Amino acid sequence: MSLLIRNTLAVLPDGNGHAASRHDLYIKGADIAGIDEAPEGFAPDETIDGTRFLTIPGLVNAHAHTYMCMMRNAADGLALEGWLFGAIGPIEQRLEPEDSYWASLLSQAEMIRSGTTCFNDMQKHIGQASRAVVESGMRAVVCRALAGNHHDRDDQRIHEALRERDEFSACDRLSFRLGPHAPYTCGPDYLRMVADVAREQGMGIHIHLAESQGESVRVWAWHHQTPVEYVRDAGIFDVPTVAAHCTRVNDSDCAILAECSVSVATCPASNMKLGNGFAPVPELIKAGVSVCLGTDGAASNNAQNMFREMGLLALVHKGTHESPQCVSAGDALRMATRGGARALGLPCGSIEVGKRADLALLDLGAPSLVPLGNPVSALVYAANGSEVDTVIIDGKVVLRHRELTTIDEERVRFEVARICERLGMNRT
Repeated sequence: MSLLIRNTLAVLPDGNGHAASRHDLYIKGADIAGIDEAPEGFAPDETIDGTRFLTIPGLVNAHAHTYMCMMRNAADGLALEGWLFGAIGPIEQRLEPEDSYWASLLSQAEMIRSGTTCFNDMQKHIGQASRAVVESGMRAVVCRALAGNHHDRDDQRIHEALRERDEFSACDRLSFRLGPHAPYTCGPDYLRMVADVAREQGMGIHIHLAESQGESVRVWAWHHQTPVEYVRDAGIFDVPTVAAHCTRVNDSDCAILAECSVSVATCPASNMKLGNGFAPVPELIKAGVSVCLGTDGAASNNAQNMFREMGLLALVHKGTHESPQCVSAGDALRMATRGGARALGLPCGSIEVGKRADLALLDLGAPSLVPLGNPVSALVYAANGSEVDTVIIDGKVVLRHRELTTIDEERVRFEVARICERLGMNRT
């Protein structure tokens, strides 16, 4: 399959920033094969007139729980501990494996519609989530959520994760990591065992880290270490790690994260909604930490919209640091694209020859983009995701003129409503 996007206003990398100008984009198979210059012998199967579109790299959601969309608006106004153990945990215990399939499809529909093409998912049932990814056409890293206190190489959840990784190995849009849940649900021996398995299997780690003051107090009481120190000493950082949240980190923690090449996935909406503050992004960047951006799950966010996260990311730190130069629109866009791709080790996140053809085309006629002014500023401060008209992932159109081509949205909504009714959750 070959695709030509002609004369589109495209946002391309420009050093550490971005530049928007008119280009022809040549897509061959899954890859961007040419910019302005057609590859030899190129004959497009389809041509898209890009004149009225702003074309951007697909957004990368670096921390998500797609199965949680069924819990949207079900546990608001709670702090993390009460939210997780008092409200969400009991619902999770009643989930059946296939529930994760339908919920993941619903979350993916929401993400595609708002320009996200790739996500990093911590899951209870990775086989069902992987099945949804295969069908939707999205790119994803799927991680089995793990918790325990003992070194147990016979841990059933780890064996399930490895078996399901092998089952879906034929889908090159899918990759897998191990997901030890958090320092307060994983003992040191268990963390060391997970790190050993990840290293032996050539897998990365996806973990919640330093998310709340309560977590920091508990970890210090148990181990006389910060959560970052505790996880480091357990060997987790010996393999590529994405650490979600990191709202409670000091200067020493930032130095450790930088030294160990840990990528921090900040989730501003979720962190603020749960009353946990937000990651000190300017300080992390200054320390040399690679920062990316995520939504978290819809149970704590309550949306899977990366445009909202970009806007919050750029605004929050300006306000707290009393500096309009703090975390620019370009910084936010970079974290939501190249930053996420780098954290996950994936060849996407930018419009460059040789990268995967994961793109979102925004309607330049949308009221929020008129007048356009600086396109990067418009993406972060003005856009809300409703401007997305077309989405291409791996060279295939998965959203065309705001219509999903790979997901039966009506069926998905029906199935999720049925699941919510079984769980006794209020839905209208």
